[in-house]
Amino acid sequence: MAQHIASFARVVADDDEAIAYDTRALGFELQEDAPRGDGKRWVVVAPPGAASAILLTEVADDIQVTRIGNQSGGRAGFFLHTDGFDHDFAAMTARGARFAEASRHEAYGTVAVFEDLDGSRRDLMQPKP
Repeated sequence: MAQHIASFARVVADDDEAIAYDTRALGFELQEDAPRGDGKRWVVVAPPGAASAILLTEVADDIQVTRIGNQSGGRAGFFLHTDGFDHDFAAMTARGARFAEASRHEAYGTVAVFEDLDGSRRDLMQPKP
């Protein structure tokens, strides 16, 4: 029996703003945006051709509000792998993605930390072969 992670949730302040940022600045695709009742929506974004996706979940209570911008304790919460780091770094920068640092070369590959709309950190990474 095979398993894979289909999606993971990211708490956002506003679904529409998160969709706009993720699709414009990060180049992700909007895969689904469906009403779920009571004003809730099922919103899924992902890099083009990716097997895993991000479920954007608009805050529903005061506890969730405290998680916006710091969903992984200040560390990178996901790792966007690429086989064209220089191209993707330049394209994301040109589209307005916010990089928290310049790219750097590490023993495991080339990496730069970027932030989502709400300030949570993510890594753009080209692993070494």
